[in-house]
Amino acid sequence: MNMSRYIKHGIKKVIGWPDPSWAEFALEENVPKETWHIRARILKEAEDMLAHRATYESEAAYQASADPVVKQGHALKLETEKNFKDKWRNKTRERILIHIPDQKHSPAGYSLFTNFKEAFNFIGVSAEEIGWNDNTKEKLEKFKPTVILTSDHHTYLDRLDWDAIAEYKKKNGLKIGLTASITEYDEKHPLSPRLEWAKLHGIDFYYSYRDPEYVQSRPGYKPFFEAGYPMLYLPFGAHISHYFPVAGLSRDLNFAYIASKKSNSAPFLGPVLSKFTGFIDGPGWMHVKDFKFNRERDRFIYSRAKLGLNLHLPEQIEWACEVNERTYQLGACGVPQVVDNAKIIPKLFSSNSLFVAKDPEEYLKHIETILGNPEMATKKALEAQKDVFGRHTTYHRVDSFIDQLLKAFSGDYR
Repeated sequence: MNMSRYIKHGIKKVIGWPDPSWAEFALEENVPKETWHIRARILKEAEDMLAHRATYESEAAYQASADPVVKQGHALKLETEKNFKDKWRNKTRERILIHIPDQKHSPAGYSLFTNFKEAFNFIGVSAEEIGWNDNTKEKLEKFKPTVILTSDHHTYLDRLDWDAIAEYKKKNGLKIGLTASITEYDEKHPLSPRLEWAKLHGIDFYYSYRDPEYVQSRPGYKPFFEAGYPMLYLPFGAHISHYFPVAGLSRDLNFAYIASKKSNSAPFLGPVLSKFTGFIDGPGWMHVKDFKFNRERDRFIYSRAKLGLNLHLPEQIEWACEVNERTYQLGACGVPQVVDNAKIIPKLFSSNSLFVAKDPEEYLKHIETILGNPEMATKKALEAQKDVFGRHTTYHRVDSFIDQLLKAFSGDYR
């Protein structure tokens, strides 16, 4: 127990001073010790199973499974892969260079951009990474891209050699795309000067992870359209090469929560984490000193979970803009999912697929329902799994992106 932290909170409480970090601190302090004790063992077991994936993920193992989400997930995965494998091969000359940050700088950015790079290659569009410390000129000359995708943030832009890009662009049909970030997302870096910079550096289009209807209706995006930039869309999705149910595993974990700790999550997570033991991993937790991002390993954890916890950012609750990647990942893995009331959920998922909670009390109630009625929870997980494999994989996303790109620049790309 961190006694000094309790004393400081008591003093502040007596004298009437605010203590905004208390809820976040208390959240982790009230987690049962067993949750933290089992973490290392669960990770080790997942890594061992990953090393023997050929056994767990064999056709024989899936045929022998009696778990409906395992059998359905396997069938849907095979069908989806068949539909998208090499779909664009020899149909476009696109070569996409994707700027991928170092894992230590941005685990989420690394995951997102790497997923898209792999998905482009799967559908038959050549894609390569330009890493955090790669030489821009050498990469351009070696890979010869027709498109560069990076983020409109100085931590990304400062890593690229824009003189080399300008020189390459003069000789080649290069199109440069930046993420569409509005002033409201980062008031320290307003949009107007960023658009001026984009004009000077030959930016050709912007792309957004968010829902098209949201982007087209929110006033903050209006300057992009007024400046004449095409807007393309590349929403989050499940990368089903990594996220799918594994056969032969018992659901022996009450819950799995693989996410960074955020202060706004305390009201929802506090009652749950203090009442039930389960698996927690991610950056920001005081008890997690060795977090390592591993897309391959996580499905072996999710496939043992009776339910998945999921929470969104305040903006995702307020606006119908997006759900996080975890929503799709849990759905693909067939994990019954308890989620807060992200506004766009009804547009993306069928009504009987997720356990959606409007407040912390309902969140806890859903968890108790799932643990008490696993058959009903499985029915919802099956619906969510069909939604994800049918509409929300990274293959769907990059397929649509290429189609948008060809239409936006038809004169240059046909």
